[in-house]
Amino acid sequence: MFRRRPLDRPVEPARRLTAGRLTLEIAGGSVVGHRYPENYDVLHVDPELPLAVVCDGMGDGEGSRIAGTTAAETFVARVRADWPAVGPTGLRGAVAETQRRVRQAGAAQPGLTGCTLTALVVQPDGDQGWLVQLGDSRAYRLRDGLLELVTVDHTMAWLGLLHGWWPPDSPEAARARYQLLRYVGHPDRPEPDLLAVPLRRGDTWLLCTDGVSDQLGYHRLRDLLAARRDPARTAEALLAASLDEGGEDNATAVVLRVHPALPAPR
Repeated sequence: MFRRRPLDRPVEPARRLTAGRLTLEIAGGSVVGHRYPENYDVLHVDPELPLAVVCDGMGDGEGSRIAGTTAAETFVARVRADWPAVGPTGLRGAVAETQRRVRQAGAAQPGLTGCTLTALVVQPDGDQGWLVQLGDSRAYRLRDGLLELVTVDHTMAWLGLLHGWWPPDSPEAARARYQLLRYVGHPDRPEPDLLAVPLRRGDTWLLCTDGVSDQLGYHRLRDLLAARRDPARTAEALLAASLDEGGEDNATAVVLRVHPALPAPR
């Protein structure tokens, strides 16, 4: 659907995983975009566990690359080590360890070492999923035709919007969009948002970096997610649309669809 660059991560065929009475179909990919020469987003779609992670490095230097890679690898390793236990205590511990590792990895870097972290991990019984977030990479849910932003951006712009400090389309709001209040690598080690979310048959979930959410408006996102494509084709369509709309940033998208569990083979 779009011409790949060497640093794009192509969308692979969707993986199917079983969680209790649910089948989870998941796929993701990443594109460099038109602005930056390299891709500082990091994507992980686990081959065995119902787990997806997106990270977006801050800036365009080596610290950005180190932060995103270290954060994703550390968080995933901790979730795998704790499996099948999934809950708030373990996930907060995973984020604390991720924070520590990113700070250590960036100690020798002259510039900022930090990144966003947004993850979705589903309990083995499928009763609920857990969203983990630091920064402004997002999680959306499409249910019964309604697309909802489930996460909150940890930015000054979000606070300004809530409290009416400036109009959404003002220069002040534009500048505040890039002032992250919480992120992995922050010297104060802020706590993540941790949300327990029920999974329902027919749900479609999207995890994405701001290279997708900044480029595509609400209705465009909803229409692309509502098209009954498989998750791989949906992720490709989202990434292609982000490029068509300007490709002003690295863009990463993970799409997860929830189905009834497939019957056991006889």
